[in-house]
Order: sequence, then C-alpha cells, then structure tokens
Amino acid sequence: MNQLFDVPAGGRRIAAACAAVLLIAAVATEGADTGSVPLAAAWTVAGGLLLAAVAVRRDRFDAVAAAGVLASCLVTLVTTRVAARPETTFGLVETCALLLVVVRAARLRPPLRAAALAGGALLALTVILLRLPRSEYRPLVPFAVPAFWFAAVLAAVLGLYLRLLDRYRAQEHQAGLQAQRLDYARELHDFVGHHVTAIIAQTKAVRYATAAGRPPSPEELDGMLAAVEEAGSQAMQSMRGMVAVLRDPAGPASTAGPGGELADLRTLTERFSATGPATRLTLDPRLTAAALPPGVAATVHQVVRESLTNVRKHARGAESVTVDVRLGGDTARPAVLVSVTDDGPDAAGSGAEPADGGAGEPAGGVGRPARSGYGLVGLAERAAMVGGTVTAGARAGVGWLVEAHIPLPGPLRVPGDDRRHGDDRRHGDDRTTATLEP
Repeated sequence: MNQLFDVPAGGRRIAAACAAVLLIAAVATEGADTGSVPLAAAWTVAGGLLLAAVAVRRDRFDAVAAAGVLASCLVTLVTTRVAARPETTFGLVETCALLLVVVRAARLRPPLRAAALAGGALLALTVILLRLPRSEYRPLVPFAVPAFWFAAVLAAVLGLYLRLLDRYRAQEHQAGLQAQRLDYARELHDFVGHHVTAIIAQTKAVRYATAAGRPPSPEELDGMLAAVEEAGSQAMQSMRGMVAVLRDPAGPASTAGPGGELADLRTLTERFSATGPATRLTLDPRLTAAALPPGVAATVHQVVRESLTNVRKHARGAESVTVDVRLGGDTARPAVLVSVTDDGPDAAGSGAEPADGGAGEPAGGVGRPARSGYGLVGLAERAAMVGGTVTAGARAGVGWLVEAHIPLPGPLRVPGDDRRHGDDRRHGDDRTTATLEP
C-alpha cells in the first residue's frame, strides 16, 4: 500500500500543478456564469487567493488567507451592486476553500489570530449567497446559512484535532530523539569508556612507578604498552560499530553488539584480570546452555563491564574481584542474578547499605572517592528496559557490591535437561554452577 503513494518529488510537483490548474479553471468557470468578464476575473482572483492560502507555506498563510477572505467579501459586495448575477452557482469551489482556510487557521495559528481568520472566513461564507439572484434568497438562506455555520464549526474542530495531533507527533518525535541520544550515550560509555579506562589505568601505572623511582623494565614496559595497544584497538572497534549503526540503523551492525553471549564473560574477566585485580567468575551453566531472550545477555554483559570499569577507576586498593552470574527465582518466574564485588579496603566495613542505581551514582563508601559519572545511571536504564533493577553500594564485610536482578519472561528451557528448576534449587546451587578463574 505504501508503494502506491511513494511518488518521486518531481511527480508530486507535477500532480500539484495539475490540481492547481484544474481548481483555478473551476473557479474561472463559476465566474464566467455571471456573464461579465470583469466580474469573472474578480471571482477568479478571489478564489485563487483562497486556494493559494490552503497551499502556501506557514509563514505566508496569514497574509494570503486575509487577502483571500477580503477579496471574497469584496466580490460579493460588488456582485450585489451590479446587474450581472450567476444563474447556477454562488461559488462552490470558493466556499470549500473558505472552509479549508478555517481548518488551517485553527491548526497553525495562535488562538487570537486563528479566531480572527476563522471569523473573517465565516463572514465571507455567510454573505456569499448574496451573489445569487434575489429570487433565490428565500428558498436558500433559511437552510444554507445554518449549514455553512455548522460546516465552519466542523472545520474548526477538525483543525483543532489536527493541531493536537501535530503536537503529539512533535512530542513523540522529541521523545524518540531523546531515547536515541540516551542509547548512544550508553553505548559510548559502556563500550568505548571501558577500553579508554583501561588505557588510562595502564598509563597511570607507568607514571606512578617511574615517579616512585621504580621505572618498569623493558619487558614490563612492553607488556604494558601491548595492553594499551589492545585496549585502544578494542575502543576503535567499538567506535566503528557505533559509526556503522549511526550510518545504517537497520544494518547488521545494529543488532551485533559487543558481548552477545554469556560465555564471552570469561574473555572479559580474563582481560580485566590481566591488567587489574585478580578476578573470579562464577557462571551458571544453565544460562550458557539456554537461549536467553533478546537483550538479557547484553544487559548482563553491560552490568559486569561497567562494574569492572568502576573497580579499575575507583577501587585502587582492591586485590580481588568476584563476579557471580546465576539463575534465581522460582520455576514459573526465573531471573538472572548478577553480582560483582571487590574487596577494596575503603569500602569494606563501612556498614552502608546498597544504594539504588536508578537514582544515580552512589557517593561511595568510607574513603572511596565520590563520583558523578553516568555508569550506574545507564545500567539502571538498561536494566529497566528488560524489566530489571540494579543496586550498588558498600556492604560491611564484603566490599563494594553491584547487584542486578533481571527477570525472565518464562521458565528457562535448557536443551537435554528436563529437570525442574525447583529440583535443582533443592539440591543446592553448587550442582549447577561452574567456576571459571582466569
């Protein structure tokens, strides 16, 4: 159906020109019914101005519409003063154009200006019957004038409806743009920011070691530079993926983002452990064997990635990080539970409860530097998109803890495993959890 209206711009211009010629010819034909050439020309000018008011740009509508309404009233006045009268028409095309002027005025113009233009058009509609011979006033006026007024009211209501529809579409468009900007901001923060943080951490390590009088050996320096090079290559790859999505949102790059499978968490934690604190990953094998709904695996990746990035930036005294991803909940309403904990001494023992990540970045535990970034805000937004929640904060005896609860829409089906989740839970999580340590 859409292909029927998919007309090139040149074809639309030709169609508009043809429609304009036909309408002007209809107005001229009605004017010719008067039998007077000057009066026919005046009818054509008035009708042409009103038709132009329906089609001109918004910034020219007021002037053209006012000129058309004034011309219509003048033509009616002149027609009542001369002997030449139309025999069969009072200007049907002009009447329709006046109603369309009311529609467009109610749709486009502020209330006072719209009321003025619509009032002028209503006046022109009320007196337009005076163009007919006087013998036809009595049978037409009693029902034609109320009909014109009712039609003008319907035209005003239609214009107001279109005005509300335009406003709704504009708000919807702005909301779509805002959602798109937030999505791009999250992509840049999650993917590119993760790798840039690794580059900054490696560079700072070299500077601090040199400033302390313990410059790295050539072998150590080469390893650090190799890590910086790898992080830079990964940042460039993520940036190219973002550019590909911006250039072609419907292309294959739009559906292929970093971290599409939970099994890739091992690579993520290994890379982090190679240049940061020792990282221990506990991954439920049921989650890797089953097909997760779209967006769940990507959200889990983003939670883990952002948590590790925050450890690298803020938990300078951390020696180990624990990442735990497992299946929780009951059989009917399972959920993916993600927790990332570091043992930073500045967070441990603070006794603070986890803060809601949806409310913004937490201020940090005792000694942990306050931060005002957008990491946890973006995680909370991403988790909310799949119906989940994210919390973060310092917990006594544990360290800094980031937890995510991502519900699944239904029971998780694992190929080759007919056991119910409730039976697995009665036997304990150790039977269904694999531990991967880089």
